[in-house]
Amino acid sequence: MERWRRMRRTGVDVAVAAAGAAVMAGVVGCSGGAVADDRRAGGAEGPGGARTLLRQAAVRLAEAGTSRASTSMAMAAGGTRIVIRGEGVYDYRRQRGELRVTLPEEPAGRALRRPITELLTPGAVFLKNRGEGVPRDKWVRVDAGDSADGNLVTGGATDPLAAAELLRGTRRAEYRGTVDFAGTQVRRYEGVAHLGDAAVRAATGWREGLRAAAKGFASAEVPFDVYLDGKGRIRKVRQEFSFLNETRRTVVVTSTTMLYDFGAAVDVRLPSAGDIFAGRIASR
Repeated sequence: MERWRRMRRTGVDVAVAAAGAAVMAGVVGCSGGAVADDRRAGGAEGPGGARTLLRQAAVRLAEAGTSRASTSMAMAAGGTRIVIRGEGVYDYRRQRGELRVTLPEEPAGRALRRPITELLTPGAVFLKNRGEGVPRDKWVRVDAGDSADGNLVTGGATDPLAAAELLRGTRRAEYRGTVDFAGTQVRRYEGVAHLGDAAVRAATGWREGLRAAAKGFASAEVPFDVYLDGKGRIRKVRQEFSFLNETRRTVVVTSTTMLYDFGAAVDVRLPSAGDIFAGRIASR
């Protein structure tokens, strides 16, 4: 618990300390699906071509339907680097996913807490095993508009579809060539997205959270590293979010998500109103 208190003092919301993860995703392709040739796919037609490909990330995921996801979120706090990981599934057409987030272990190997289950949606994230004083059978709901980071890192994991929507705000992008990714040739891009631009271009449901994030982070610019497959599907994305801690120093949270097994069976059910905790969450 002391480790999480140190993390909180850096200025990151306590929910980040409670759940962490990162986003790995990738995007490629044009509106017709698979790209015609490697030159165009790589954005060799210029920066504008690469920006266009990346801004279509959310559309490509909706076409993919579903996938499994692996996430991680890392930050340095008090001289200690903390990494929190998650595994789960996502339904991009219904815009909802489920992750099981595992917290770091104590030096002796004893887990700090039970794994946290997260249900991801455009407007809110639902967390089970979220905080002290919450019954085990209850969920905690965190609305994107009420969170300073728009829920991009609140649950310790970046929603894969939110990461794709953020790429709609791509301002600069460069093609870095192809690499082998789990036996698949993918194209790599590096660049910077702007949260404000993404909020303007985002699909309905994501705009409020992205607007909140643009105001809540230390910088509205988000550096990213993305890997895209030949069908334009997200395979890996790494994004960096910046906070100001209490001493006004910048703290960087790195979120990475990897997407795989597209077409997997996914059935994510959101909690009913009676399953959501309405009381006060205890803190220490």
